[in-house]
Amino acid sequence: MTITYRVGSGLYINMTNRCTNDCEFCIRKYSDSVGTADNLWLDVEPSREEVLEDILKHNFSEYEELVFCGYGEPTARLDELIWLCAELKKICPLPIRVNTNGHANLIAGYDTTPLFTNLVDRMSISLNAPNMDEYNRICNPAFKNTGYHGVLTFAESVKNYVPDVVLSVVGGTTDEERCRQVAEKMGLPLRVR
Repeated sequence: MTITYRVGSGLYINMTNRCTNDCEFCIRKYSDSVGTADNLWLDVEPSREEVLEDILKHNFSEYEELVFCGYGEPTARLDELIWLCAELKKICPLPIRVNTNGHANLIAGYDTTPLFTNLVDRMSISLNAPNMDEYNRICNPAFKNTGYHGVLTFAESVKNYVPDVVLSVVGGTTDEERCRQVAEKMGLPLRVR
Protein backbone atom coordinates (compact mmCIF):
# COMPACT_ATOMS: atom_id res chain seq x y z
CA MET A 1 0.00 0.00 0.00
CA THR A 2 1.54 3.31 -1.11
CA ILE A 3 0.78 6.29 1.10
CA THR A 4 3.65 8.62 0.15
CA TYR A 5 5.43 8.95 -3.15
CA ARG A 6 7.55 11.43 -5.05
CA VAL A 7 6.58 13.43 -8.11
CA GLY A 8 9.20 15.97 -9.17
CA SER A 9 10.25 17.90 -6.07
CA GLY A 10 7.08 17.13 -4.12
CA LEU A 11 6.28 14.52 -1.50
CA TYR A 12 2.76 13.38 -2.40
CA ILE A 13 0.32 11.92 0.10
CA ASN A 14 -2.27 9.31 -0.97
CA MET A 15 -4.83 8.66 1.76
CA THR A 16 -8.02 7.74 -0.08
CA ASN A 17 -9.23 6.33 -3.38
CA ARG A 18 -12.71 7.85 -2.95
CA CYS A 19 -13.66 10.59 -5.39
CA THR A 20 -16.89 12.41 -6.22
CA ASN A 21 -15.86 12.69 -9.87
CA ASP A 22 -15.22 10.04 -12.48
CA CYS A 23 -13.29 12.17 -14.97
CA GLU A 24 -12.77 10.84 -18.48
CA PHE A 25 -9.12 11.86 -18.42
CA CYS A 26 -8.24 10.67 -14.89
CA ILE A 27 -4.86 8.94 -14.82
CA ARG A 28 -6.16 6.24 -12.48
CA LYS A 29 -8.22 4.87 -15.40
CA TYR A 30 -5.06 4.24 -17.37
CA SER A 31 -2.33 3.47 -14.85
CA ASP A 32 -1.87 2.15 -11.33
CA SER A 33 1.25 4.23 -10.78
CA VAL A 34 2.40 7.85 -10.71
CA GLY A 35 5.87 9.16 -9.91
CA THR A 36 7.74 6.74 -7.67
CA ALA A 37 4.58 4.85 -6.66
CA ASP A 38 4.12 1.38 -8.11
CA ASN A 39 0.46 1.16 -7.14
CA LEU A 40 -1.74 3.90 -5.63
CA TRP A 41 -4.77 1.70 -5.08
CA LEU A 42 -5.36 1.33 -1.34
CA ASP A 43 -6.67 -1.91 0.16
CA VAL A 44 -7.92 0.12 3.13
CA GLU A 45 -7.70 3.79 4.00
CA PRO A 46 -4.76 4.32 6.37
CA SER A 47 -5.43 5.96 9.72
CA ARG A 48 -4.24 9.53 10.14
CA GLU A 49 -1.50 8.23 12.45
CA GLU A 50 -0.34 5.77 9.77
CA VAL A 51 -0.26 8.57 7.20
CA LEU A 52 1.78 10.81 9.53
CA GLU A 53 4.18 7.97 10.33
CA ASP A 54 4.72 7.34 6.61
CA ILE A 55 5.36 11.04 5.93
CA LEU A 56 7.88 11.23 8.77
CA LYS A 57 9.97 8.45 7.20
CA HIS A 58 11.12 11.00 4.61
CA ASN A 59 13.93 13.52 4.80
CA PHE A 60 12.11 16.84 4.28
CA SER A 61 15.27 18.49 2.92
CA GLU A 62 14.87 16.37 -0.23
CA TYR A 63 11.53 18.00 -1.14
CA GLU A 64 10.13 21.45 -1.89
CA GLU A 65 6.54 20.82 -0.80
CA LEU A 66 4.06 18.34 0.64
CA VAL A 67 1.10 17.61 -1.63
CA PHE A 68 -2.13 15.93 -0.59
CA CYS A 69 -3.01 14.21 -3.85
CA GLY A 70 -3.34 10.57 -4.72
CA TYR A 71 -5.90 8.33 -6.39
CA GLY A 72 -8.78 10.04 -4.60
CA GLU A 73 -10.15 13.34 -3.34
CA PRO A 74 -8.24 14.38 -0.17
CA THR A 75 -11.20 16.34 1.23
CA ALA A 76 -13.24 13.13 1.27
CA ARG A 77 -11.27 12.61 4.49
CA LEU A 78 -11.55 16.19 5.67
CA ASP A 79 -11.10 15.60 9.41
CA GLU A 80 -7.96 13.55 8.82
CA LEU A 81 -6.65 16.08 6.28
CA ILE A 82 -7.04 18.99 8.70
CA TRP A 83 -5.49 17.01 11.58
CA LEU A 84 -2.51 16.01 9.43
CA CYS A 85 -1.93 19.57 8.19
CA ALA A 86 -2.00 20.85 11.77
CA GLU A 87 0.48 18.20 12.93
CA LEU A 88 2.76 18.78 9.96
CA LYS A 89 2.81 22.54 10.50
CA LYS A 90 4.32 21.89 13.95
CA ILE A 91 7.24 19.83 12.67
CA CYS A 92 7.71 20.32 8.92
CA PRO A 93 9.18 23.43 7.25
CA LEU A 94 7.71 22.59 3.84
CA PRO A 95 4.69 24.35 2.37
CA ILE A 96 1.53 22.25 2.11
CA ARG A 97 -0.53 22.03 -1.07
CA VAL A 98 -3.90 20.33 -1.48
CA ASN A 99 -4.95 19.20 -4.97
CA THR A 100 -8.72 19.01 -4.92
CA ASN A 101 -11.74 18.70 -7.17
CA GLY A 102 -13.36 21.51 -5.17
CA HIS A 103 -16.21 19.43 -3.77
CA ALA A 104 -15.22 19.71 -0.07
CA ASN A 105 -18.27 21.81 0.85
CA LEU A 106 -20.61 19.50 -1.05
CA ILE A 107 -19.14 16.42 0.62
CA ALA A 108 -19.22 17.90 4.12
CA GLY A 109 -22.51 19.77 3.77
CA TYR A 110 -21.09 23.05 5.11
CA ASP A 111 -18.49 25.71 4.28
CA THR A 112 -15.19 23.98 4.99
CA THR A 113 -12.94 26.74 3.70
CA PRO A 114 -12.12 28.45 7.05
CA LEU A 115 -10.66 25.14 8.27
CA PHE A 116 -7.69 25.57 5.94
CA THR A 117 -6.55 28.84 7.56
CA ASN A 118 -2.83 28.76 8.44
CA LEU A 119 -2.69 25.06 7.55
CA VAL A 120 -2.64 24.98 3.74
CA ASP A 121 -0.28 27.21 1.76
CA ARG A 122 -1.56 26.39 -1.70
CA MET A 123 -4.83 25.02 -3.02
CA SER A 124 -4.97 23.68 -6.57
CA ILE A 125 -8.60 23.27 -7.63
CA SER A 126 -9.58 21.30 -10.73
CA LEU A 127 -11.87 23.55 -12.75
CA ASN A 128 -11.74 21.24 -15.78
CA ALA A 129 -14.49 22.97 -17.79
CA PRO A 130 -15.89 26.42 -18.60
CA ASN A 131 -19.52 25.55 -17.74
CA MET A 132 -21.73 23.01 -15.99
CA ASP A 133 -22.78 21.06 -19.08
CA GLU A 134 -19.22 20.41 -20.18
CA TYR A 135 -18.15 19.70 -16.58
CA ASN A 136 -20.89 17.09 -16.23
CA ARG A 137 -19.90 15.52 -19.54
CA ILE A 138 -16.18 15.14 -18.88
CA CYS A 139 -16.06 14.88 -15.06
CA ASN A 140 -19.16 12.75 -14.43
CA PRO A 141 -19.67 14.24 -10.94
CA ALA A 142 -21.70 12.53 -8.22
CA PHE A 143 -23.15 16.00 -7.65
CA LYS A 144 -24.67 16.34 -11.14
CA ASN A 145 -26.69 19.50 -10.56
CA THR A 146 -24.37 21.22 -8.10
CA GLY A 147 -20.83 19.95 -8.78
CA TYR A 148 -19.62 22.71 -11.07
CA HIS A 149 -21.21 25.47 -9.02
CA GLY A 150 -19.71 23.83 -5.93
CA VAL A 151 -16.23 24.11 -7.44
CA LEU A 152 -16.70 27.82 -8.17
CA THR A 153 -18.18 28.53 -4.72
CA PHE A 154 -15.37 26.65 -2.98
CA ALA A 155 -12.70 28.50 -4.99
CA GLU A 156 -14.30 31.88 -4.35
CA SER A 157 -14.39 31.24 -0.60
CA VAL A 158 -11.11 29.40 -0.02
CA LYS A 159 -9.08 32.24 -1.55
CA ASN A 160 -9.95 34.19 1.62
CA TYR A 161 -8.18 31.60 3.78
CA VAL A 162 -5.39 30.09 1.66
CA PRO A 163 -2.70 32.46 0.35
CA ASP A 164 -2.12 30.77 -3.02
CA VAL A 165 -5.15 29.41 -4.88
CA VAL A 166 -5.04 28.27 -8.51
CA LEU A 167 -7.60 26.72 -10.81
CA SER A 168 -6.43 24.00 -13.17
CA VAL A 169 -7.45 22.14 -16.30
CA VAL A 170 -5.99 19.13 -18.07
CA GLY A 171 -4.54 20.26 -21.38
CA GLY A 172 -6.42 19.17 -24.48
CA THR A 173 -9.59 18.10 -22.66
CA THR A 174 -11.57 21.35 -22.74
CA ASP A 175 -11.62 24.90 -24.06
CA GLU A 176 -8.68 26.34 -22.15
CA GLU A 177 -9.35 29.92 -23.21
CA ARG A 178 -12.91 29.88 -21.89
CA CYS A 179 -11.64 28.31 -18.65
CA ARG A 180 -9.06 31.09 -18.41
CA GLN A 181 -11.88 33.62 -18.70
CA VAL A 182 -13.72 31.93 -15.82
CA ALA A 183 -10.55 32.03 -13.72
CA GLU A 184 -9.85 35.68 -14.56
CA LYS A 185 -13.39 36.65 -13.63
CA MET A 186 -12.75 35.06 -10.22
CA GLY A 187 -9.38 36.78 -9.89
CA LEU A 188 -7.50 33.46 -9.91
CA PRO A 189 -4.73 32.12 -12.12
CA LEU A 190 -5.32 29.10 -14.36
CA ARG A 191 -2.75 26.34 -14.67
CA VAL A 192 -2.81 23.87 -17.55
CA ARG A 193 -1.51 20.54 -16.35
